[in-house]
Amino acid sequence: MSMTTPNGANAPVGVFDSGVGGLSVLRPIRALLPHEDLVYFADAGHAPYGGKTEEQVAARAQAVAAFLLGQGVKAMVVACNTATAAAIDGIRARYPALPVVGVEPGLKPGAAATQTGKVGVLATEGTIASQRFAVLRDQIAASTGVQFISMPCPGLADQIEKGELRSAASAALVRRFVEPLVAQGADTLVLGCTHYPFVLGLIEKAAGPGIKVIDTGGAVARQLQRLLEQRALLNAQSSPGSLAAFTSGSASSLTQACARLLKLSPLVIAVDDQQNAQQNCQPVAKFV
Repeated sequence: MSMTTPNGANAPVGVFDSGVGGLSVLRPIRALLPHEDLVYFADAGHAPYGGKTEEQVAARAQAVAAFLLGQGVKAMVVACNTATAAAIDGIRARYPALPVVGVEPGLKPGAAATQTGKVGVLATEGTIASQRFAVLRDQIAASTGVQFISMPCPGLADQIEKGELRSAASAALVRRFVEPLVAQGADTLVLGCTHYPFVLGLIEKAAGPGIKVIDTGGAVARQLQRLLEQRALLNAQSSPGSLAAFTSGSASSLTQACARLLKLSPLVIAVDDQQNAQQNCQPVAKFV
C-alpha cells in the first residue's frame, strides 16, 4: 500500500515513540506550532525498543505508522531514535507523499560544541548498534576529527517510563553511564534517546560543571515546520491545536505522563487491536 497524496492542512500531525520519550519532541512541536492538531501514539505495550532487533522495531513502527495514517495525519514524526534508525526509510518508501521527520543523535551540533574533540553519546543499545548511526558517526568523525564515545544505557528509558525522574535508582544509573564519558575527556554529551531529556537534571549533575548537553527536540520541530511550509500544509486555524493520545499499553500511565511532563490532561485511548480501533478513536483535548 502507498499513499499518493497527503491529507490537507487541517489534518493532524502524527507523533509516535515506544513510550513517553516522544513527549520530549511533542513539547517543542507544540511550542513552535501551537495551532497544529497532534496525534500521539505511545507503543508502550511493545516497549522498550532499545533491546529489540531492527526487524522487530521496523515491524512495530510500520504498524504504528499505519494506525496514524488511519487517523488521517498529514505528516509524521518518528519521535524515537531507535525507530528512526530501524524504520524511517521503510516508512518513507511505503508512504512517499507523506512528510516524515525522524530523530537522530545530535552528532553534528555535538561536534561543533566540543572543545576537547571528544563527544559522549548516550543512547539505547539498538540505536548504537544500528547501521544508520554508524554511518552518521563515521561521516561526522571523518569530516570534523571529533571522537564519539558511545554509551549504551540499558534500563534508563524504563526508569523514565515508570516516572522515576529524580529517584536514587535513576540517579545511580545515570552516574554509571555519564561518569565514564567525562572521565575519558568528553566535554559534550549528546542525548541519543528522546526519553533522556526528562532526566536532564540528573545527567547535568552527574556530568558536573562545564559539560554541554545536546538535545535535538527543537531541531525536529523546526524541520517539521519547514516541511509543512514547503507543502502548504501549515494549519491556518487561530485556536490552539488539539491532542489525541493513544497507547498500546496502559492508558492511565500515559495520562499521568502527559500531566507530569507536559501539564496536559488529554483523554488517552488504549488500543489493543489497532485495525479495529481506528473507527472508534476521536481527538480529545485542547491545549491549555
